[in-house]
Amino acid sequence: MNYKFKTKPYAHQLTALEKSWNRESYAYFMEMGTGKTKVLIDNAAMLYDKGKIDGVLIIAPKGVVGTWYNQEIPTHLPTHIENVSILWQPNITKKQQEKLESLFEIETALHILIMNVEAFSTTKGVEFAHKFLNSHRPLIAIDESTTIKNPKAKRTKNIIDLSYLARYRRIMTGSPVTKNPLDLFSQCYFLDPYLLGHESYYSFRMRYAIMKTANISGRQIQLVSGFKNLGELSEKLKPFSYRVLKEDCLDLPDKIFMKRNIKLSAEQLKVYDQMKKEALATLNGKTVTTVTALTQLMRLHQITCGHFTSDDGTTQPIKNNRINELMDVLDEIEGKAIIWAHYQYDITAIIKEIVKVHGPGSVVDYYGLTPQEERQPNIKKFQDDPKCRFIVGTPATGGYGITLTAANTVIYYSNGYDLEKRLQSEDRAHRIGQSKSVTYVDLMCDDTVDEKIVKSLRKKINIASEVLGEELRSWI
Repeated sequence: MNYKFKTKPYAHQLTALEKSWNRESYAYFMEMGTGKTKVLIDNAAMLYDKGKIDGVLIIAPKGVVGTWYNQEIPTHLPTHIENVSILWQPNITKKQQEKLESLFEIETALHILIMNVEAFSTTKGVEFAHKFLNSHRPLIAIDESTTIKNPKAKRTKNIIDLSYLARYRRIMTGSPVTKNPLDLFSQCYFLDPYLLGHESYYSFRMRYAIMKTANISGRQIQLVSGFKNLGELSEKLKPFSYRVLKEDCLDLPDKIFMKRNIKLSAEQLKVYDQMKKEALATLNGKTVTTVTALTQLMRLHQITCGHFTSDDGTTQPIKNNRINELMDVLDEIEGKAIIWAHYQYDITAIIKEIVKVHGPGSVVDYYGLTPQEERQPNIKKFQDDPKCRFIVGTPATGGYGITLTAANTVIYYSNGYDLEKRLQSEDRAHRIGQSKSVTYVDLMCDDTVDEKIVKSLRKKINIASEVLGEELRSWI
């Protein structure tokens, strides 16, 4: 392959490129942490070098579009490729409009448009994507393609309609079947309607699902009760997909760090700005004030996490996007995961949401309110019971002395300020008995104290001892 990589690929990434680079349709079924983003960027660069494309539309979940724009493309796109990369914003200012228009200037640069998948539920987003695709010889890539698994969803229909404007199409996900094999239909239909040999979801369902009739509220409906012909379906996927798990990649680093970006809700932003500027905030008639810089830091952090503790000691939730982002990450991963959160209040909300989506047997807890007699049984259940996929806890309680090697994904719903607790909690999964690389995912609100905490932890600074007095204002 006569191609100059900017960053050295791992062996499995080279294999993925060799299998796919000039294919019109291809699926990267690569587990989180195995580097599918780099593979896609190199693939696009190869096609551009060969004169086959001059535009790329990347569709990704809202939590990772910023990572594509700020980190992945600058890191992996070869320096010899001149490019114009634009991140779509739903609220178009004059400055943003000028940036968007640069995508249509006639030049030799590779034009890259990055859009969040939610934009394809809007007329504005669909129309702009249509204009971009019509003006280029494009490749379309969907990162975390399970976001279009529902064939009835508006965004799924719109994205599939747009797919015909691109000769090259890619889907990427670590877990293509999040609930059942029927999730594959829309993802593969986007690539090519003929890949699976079914032009409709219902004929596909008839072939691979066992249906039963149920009477609900006086009417009969069809429900999936099981699956059939799965070996045949697996064989159909092989010619146009590459599947790799972390355990297959012997050259991966022991620890892989990723982040997911979250936007503050309008309600959070209002309270956050009040607290940041005045050390005082009000929500629903309740007031919270701070005297010291360290207390102000804690209050700001609570707000980004989605709750608000007022001066009278009561805690109330603030509308936020954090829990939804967590559930999106859990949908994308294979196997078991540890979820660490800094506040007990958040532990309760996380467990409630996981139980609602994955069932009561899917999660156990390990934090201050977990009774002593339940702690060891909870660890054993997480380690040994295949139905128990998640353990939720605080690093202060669960971060020391316990073994959780059944997980190779660790998610930080929020971080504390103590470096030792962070490092200790990382090592619950990364210790003797762990045979796989471990992926660490930090959930962070853009332009807030969240980012500062993680940045400082990565630089090995104990924030609680470093951030004092008036230093906080300049630090924020």
